[in-house]
Amino acid sequence: MYSLEFIKEIPKTDLHLHLDGSLRLSTLIELAKEYKIELPSYTEAGLKETVFKDRYVDLVDYLKGFAYTGAVMQTAEALERIAYELAWDCINDSVFYIEVRFAPQLHINKNLQFEDVMRAVNKGFARAKSEYNNSDKVKKEGQPQFNYGIINCALRFFLPQFSEYYTKLFDVHKFSKPEEIHSLASLELAKATRKIIEEEGIPVVAFDLAGAEAGYPAGKHKEAFQYAHEYFINKTVHAGEAYGAESIFQAITDLHANRIGHGFYLFDASKVESPNIKDKEKFIKNLVNYIGNNRITIEVCLTSNLQTNPNLKSIKEHTFSKMLEAGLSVTLCTDNILVSNTSATKEVKLATDNFDIPPKKLKDIIIYGYKRNFFFGSYREKRKYCRQIIDYYEKIEKKHNIIY
Repeated sequence: MYSLEFIKEIPKTDLHLHLDGSLRLSTLIELAKEYKIELPSYTEAGLKETVFKDRYVDLVDYLKGFAYTGAVMQTAEALERIAYELAWDCINDSVFYIEVRFAPQLHINKNLQFEDVMRAVNKGFARAKSEYNNSDKVKKEGQPQFNYGIINCALRFFLPQFSEYYTKLFDVHKFSKPEEIHSLASLELAKATRKIIEEEGIPVVAFDLAGAEAGYPAGKHKEAFQYAHEYFINKTVHAGEAYGAESIFQAITDLHANRIGHGFYLFDASKVESPNIKDKEKFIKNLVNYIGNNRITIEVCLTSNLQTNPNLKSIKEHTFSKMLEAGLSVTLCTDNILVSNTSATKEVKLATDNFDIPPKKLKDIIIYGYKRNFFFGSYREKRKYCRQIIDYYEKIEKKHNIIY
């Protein structure tokens, strides 16, 4: 229905985008050589064959690449470069607003404190933003300005060897249970996030909870998210990616989630396991209605779900169709540009090629990305920016003769 050129040109967003899953492959290789990090291959073709594949066996296979990307992201210079390049990769794909998430505690080491990590990442994004927004494409050709926000991720689960910071945390709290240390790390990150926003104005727009859902319930991180909530920090939570509707329910009720990352299993009654829920179908219906009524946006990552879920044989089986039928607020995201070998344009094309998305609905989905983002600025500024985006979108529609 839609040409690749049209989808490429429309002003898109990416609200679920992991920094450590979205490096340029050439940069990974170059940094690995510089920092003497061992890779399975030092060619792009070799890495695509062994690590960063089009299809994966399961989530464990999918996550292998993060060991390599994380290893090269342990200096301020590397973090700034990766952020800068990612911003430009998005801009060149007509993605004019991004919210990039990462777990800062994975990058804290003897040479980098929390503040150093945040400053480096922000410096990369800010430099790309300044270059593009002051270019002729914006000032003379009328393309939309580029904006960004950073999302700090707490982890449901981690081991001491995940980073130098976590190693020290386990050493200091040697008499605490692992789940208590996980909760403590989340609260510490929430406090650090508030500090970096208030004292340095770094645009951290939300707090996230990532990692394995099964066995690591969101409720264990309730104190951290309550802290974020009390200081007006937005919340988005990975939920319903590998666990059922109860995980999404916990994200909303325990963690005050404003948005949900993935939400794939929202409609699956077989995944509801609590013996206290007698009528599973009714529970799901009520949850879906609550999400819809409160405009809790779901960050849909089609390619990523297809790659990490062995039960999902075809993209047409994705619950995105049910989300559309229910009239939920959804936005299409990449998750990990490198690991999933995708882009915002590819995700929109995949959706429009496989689901019934007429022009008016496509426009709604794209604009939801701008309306439901966590814009770092005043509400008035956000509305003005959204209006500019809508006007530009309609200009591209007219250019490609898109008729409602």
